[in-house]
Amino acid sequence: MLRVVFMGSPDFAVPTLEAVARTQTVLAVYSQPDQPVGRGQQVRETPVKKKAKELGIEVRTPAKLNTEENLLSLRELKPDVLVVVAYGKILRQAFLSIPTLGSLNVHASLLPRWRGAAPIQHAILEGDSETGATIMKMVEELDAGPLLSQIRIPILAEDTAGTLHNRLAIAGAKVMEVYLQELDQTRQLHPEEQSKAGVTYATKLSKAMEGLDSKCSADVLERRVRALHPWPGTSLTIENLGRLRVHSARVHPGARVKQGQLGVEGDALVFGASGDSVLELLSIQLEGKKVQSPIDFINGCRGKGWTFPLQEESQA
Repeated sequence: MLRVVFMGSPDFAVPTLEAVARTQTVLAVYSQPDQPVGRGQQVRETPVKKKAKELGIEVRTPAKLNTEENLLSLRELKPDVLVVVAYGKILRQAFLSIPTLGSLNVHASLLPRWRGAAPIQHAILEGDSETGATIMKMVEELDAGPLLSQIRIPILAEDTAGTLHNRLAIAGAKVMEVYLQELDQTRQLHPEEQSKAGVTYATKLSKAMEGLDSKCSADVLERRVRALHPWPGTSLTIENLGRLRVHSARVHPGARVKQGQLGVEGDALVFGASGDSVLELLSIQLEGKKVQSPIDFINGCRGKGWTFPLQEESQA
């Protein structure tokens, strides 16, 4: 079996840790330090740290990784392979060069498409029909290392970033498990340089991306709702109503409502987008309130004397 050091932090990395621990010898796990989270700011371990402890594997959580002390400590483990999945820290070449066979990374896209921080969300935003997980040999340049293995999966019409994340986590774990089993037999990497053509970058997500703008088509808005769920989420800002969070939506082929207006078509709550296209809101939430169905929201608005259509606030 291969001697592996694993580095990872979030939920996405847990299936790969389980797969590697099931088939290889995991010498140690590196993860981000415990962090305060949520409104209560309770200090919590990373999902990877929790799983490593369950598996009885030594866990290391250095606040600063790139020190001579940590470099020496990793060398002393004498790993064959370093497996990195969403660790959250940049590794210097000195660290990447320690394993005798190489440092490998699972990336949630079909590289060279969607290098960077948010490949899952950007694949949905751009309407890609498929994505996948890539195993690459790590280099210092961001997600630019040679390719070792890939698995392709379709992006389903109903996929959100959350559902696609979960499917890719499992796919990435499987392709890494298979690759390491082959590597254990051959003891040689067979890397293929990434093509210079087709390189795209998936920029970080931010709360500033939340707003749904009626200047976009309903198709674009529907993809945006799915791509940004569960975080940062999407919302409309309606005059005299405030922020209305949109948890799910679909394109409505038959409704008629002017661009920027929130209207009613039968029992459907609809929003006018560009080009006479219409977005139907399926699950919504007023600021500070519970998630509502469209019909409950419509009845609540009428009960307060509000009449449809309501108007979107003008965009700055």
